[in-house]
Amino acid sequence: MLRYAIYRLIWLVPTTIGMSVIVFVLMHNTPGSPLDPVGANRALTENEQKNIAAKYGLDKPAWQQYLIYIKNASRLDFGQSYVRRGQEVRDIIGRGLKYSLYLGLIAMGVAIVGGVTLGMLAASRQNGPIDYLATLLATMGVAFPNFIIGVFLVFFFVLKLGWIPKTGGLEDPIDWVLPTVALSLGPLGIIARYVRSSMIEVIRSDYVRTARAKGASERRVLWRHVLKNGLIPPLTIIGPLIAAVCTGSPAIESVFRIPGIGKYFADSIVARDYSMILGVVLLYGVFLQFMNLFVDLLYGVVDPRIRY
Repeated sequence: MLRYAIYRLIWLVPTTIGMSVIVFVLMHNTPGSPLDPVGANRALTENEQKNIAAKYGLDKPAWQQYLIYIKNASRLDFGQSYVRRGQEVRDIIGRGLKYSLYLGLIAMGVAIVGGVTLGMLAASRQNGPIDYLATLLATMGVAFPNFIIGVFLVFFFVLKLGWIPKTGGLEDPIDWVLPTVALSLGPLGIIARYVRSSMIEVIRSDYVRTARAKGASERRVLWRHVLKNGLIPPLTIIGPLIAAVCTGSPAIESVFRIPGIGKYFADSIVARDYSMILGVVLLYGVFLQFMNLFVDLLYGVVDPRIRY
């Protein structure tokens, strides 16, 4: 297992470089420029654009810009934001990441517990009322975008019922409730569907029928034989879900006015803030690779038959 982990960590470097090349080329071939700020009251003069381009190195050939960026990024120096001038990208990411990470971890905790529970109930009571209800809830969680769910929650629980006094920020514990629910429903539905289909396949296997024939209780069969062996497919999707949710959600953070990294990333795309976009994409890519490695190592814990 250690040799396999080291091998995967070594491959992390060329994978990250390849990802940065693709994003860099796409950004520099997209119409527009960070020197043309969207929504600005006054367009920059040609002389001002030249001065700013020289300051940030945008007057150099694209290949030189990329080499300089990669050299600095290897020292965790992602440069300054073109839009939030005077602010370092790593400082902006550091400020926003703590909110996105905390919210994402809580939301994924809810999604994993709720999704596994919902999937187990649906699989153990297949084609019954609980199965149909669980399938309906899971489908709705996947079908509705999280920003639609967020707007509905604000309208219903804040404006109509008044159970939650306000939205915006994460100062009080109650402020975490609605964004956590809105952010967790999508992953919860996905996990529930994976767990249900995986467990149904395991329930129909020979060794489960043998365990029942030997007199094992349904609860013991479900927890000891079915759940553990049915977790491999759900584990595969949980890794990317954690990486996606914990690195910021532009829609949820905009709806609930959370100063997370997702909101900064959305603003940067509109303003074509190259350094900020690259910094966030590299962060997501590295996080995703670590989560995939963690999930792959968990396979051996869940199923000892797996060898690396």
